[in-house]
Amino acid sequence: EVQLVESGGGLVQAGGFLRLSCEAFGFTLDNWSIGWFRQVPGAGKEREGVACTSNSDTTRYYADSVKGRFTISSDNAKNTVYLQMNSLKPEDTAVYFCAAGPGAYICGRPEDDYDYWGQGTQVTVSS
Repeated sequence: EVQLVESGGGLVQAGGFLRLSCEAFGFTLDNWSIGWFRQVPGAGKEREGVACTSNSDTTRYYADSVKGRFTISSDNAKNTVYLQMNSLKPEDTAVYFCAAGPGAYICGRPEDDYDYWGQGTQVTVSS
């Protein structure tokens, strides 16, 4: 069964850090690009693309809102992608999802282009 499982969310004070993990089951990440999205429940907004790494890890994409604070990385041996989030702000509060899209050209594309999604992990940043 193909599955993405996120972990690492939690409650942190502004200025703090968290590291999210996205582990893939049922497939290997070699041929997939992995994106991180976030969504504020009840806000009526679509999911926002936060960061993405291509299957060959040659391309990394970051939303302007997180550049310089978030870093995406992958460990193919563990079939896991990480999102290191530093200098967190209250506006980073959201449910964070990872998603897998085929090939090397998915990063920066809309969420509909991704095939598999995790269940999400809550990140709450207090002021």
